[in-house]
Amino acid sequence: MKQEAAPVGAPRYRAFISYSHADASFATWLHRGIERYRLPAGSFGAAEPLAPVFIDRAELAAAPDLTDQVREALAASAALIVVASPQARASRWVDQEIALFRARHPDRPVLAALIAGEPDEAFPPALVEYQGRRIEPLAADFRKRADGKRLGLLKIVAGLTGQPLDRLVQRDAQARQRRVMAITAAALALVLVLSAALVIALRARAEAERQRSEAEGLVEFMLTDLRDKLEGVGRLEIMGSVNERVMDHYSKQELQSLPDDSLLRRAKLLHAMGNDDIRKEKFNLARAELGEAARTTAELLARKPDQPEIIFAHAQSQYWLGQLEFVRKNKSGAGVFWLDYERLAARLIEIDRANPEWRRELGYAEANLCALALAKPADVRSALDHCNKAAAIVEEMAARSPGDLQASIDQMTALAWLADAHLAANQLPQALSLRERQIRLANGVNRIHPSDARAKQALLVAEIGLGKVQRAVGQDRQVRDTKVRARTIARQLALKDPKNFRWRDWANQIENISR
Repeated sequence: MKQEAAPVGAPRYRAFISYSHADASFATWLHRGIERYRLPAGSFGAAEPLAPVFIDRAELAAAPDLTDQVREALAASAALIVVASPQARASRWVDQEIALFRARHPDRPVLAALIAGEPDEAFPPALVEYQGRRIEPLAADFRKRADGKRLGLLKIVAGLTGQPLDRLVQRDAQARQRRVMAITAAALALVLVLSAALVIALRARAEAERQRSEAEGLVEFMLTDLRDKLEGVGRLEIMGSVNERVMDHYSKQELQSLPDDSLLRRAKLLHAMGNDDIRKEKFNLARAELGEAARTTAELLARKPDQPEIIFAHAQSQYWLGQLEFVRKNKSGAGVFWLDYERLAARLIEIDRANPEWRRELGYAEANLCALALAKPADVRSALDHCNKAAAIVEEMAARSPGDLQASIDQMTALAWLADAHLAANQLPQALSLRERQIRLANGVNRIHPSDARAKQALLVAEIGLGKVQRAVGQDRQVRDTKVRARTIARQLALKDPKNFRWRDWANQIENISR
């Protein structure tokens, strides 16, 4: 290749991008990225673009030599950027462009943008050799496992401008943070505008909608993540003042004036409040809340006696009233409500036999009657009957939903009740076999859901139940091993949330296994 005289005057191009046309997509991206980059004002002088950058888009495969346009652009460029790849190394045009640029501008930077292959596979000969000596080119590694596109671009900019890379990286991070803040501020402004529009719209509604809006606002407040989080840490007492306010509001409502969807939300909230107060042993307050819920769902049932969603809502009212009496050890009172709960669950199946949720609900009803039969004075035969029915239903549901956490927990719960029924009947081998199966299921669930506390809880409950049966059959050594495993699980749960009252109760049950 013939040598040419160096040009006179300032370069016209910031850089010349030399590439194989097999790498045209990346070269175009790099060209656009450099020309769009702006040096920040006040840090390296006045803000300015890094443009123009020359990129030759002509196909040279059939040409005998470099075009005049390419030669002129090389002569007028302040730097050369070589897109390095195995295709570039095989390209005689890339090699010629490097050699010509170095011959004309031996003092100007030549930068390599490595995009594929290792350096010895990707760097053209003229990039690493000049006048018989080996050269180590300045390179930015754009491969994913190395610098990647963002840092690679900043390295090229640093090479073109002579600025420290760490300052460019810091400026780039600040610019990205400003963009995020701007987007966040715009989103917040939009939320405020929409919130204001919503307030105006709500105020413009007719007086007939006022009660519904207020009730739904309270429902939304109660059914947010706040209640779930408080329940998870055993701090439901914080909900007390809110529950009182809701009850005061509901006591002033006339049920006949409320639409169906408002009544359904009202009942759901009252069920949650009653559940809270049962756990806090505020039984009188729970009775008032659950009684109001039952009055609400009874009003709905009177309007639409054959609508499944309403039958389900009233079934929940009967369940929670039964649960209240069961916790208060009023076996006959619980039986009245839970038998009606079973009747309503069976009614749902009559309406829609294909609905798995209704089938699951009947399984829950049978499990409740199993627990009731086991309460003193126990009716072991009835307990075994109901427990076997519940286990058959939840086994069917679990088979339909393999890997579903709730279905697996339901299955383990049913096995636990059935094991207790066999234990009460002094059928110890059957009880032990069921508890061991429960343990196997719990271990499987924990392998599928290793970070879910509910899976860990299920395993802890299973270990406690197993320990009780092992004690009954005289397996003292196994009881000790089971207690060790249970204590380990209890400690793991306590690390997640030391304030959770349920986990503390289970920890106490571990120590009672062998007493």
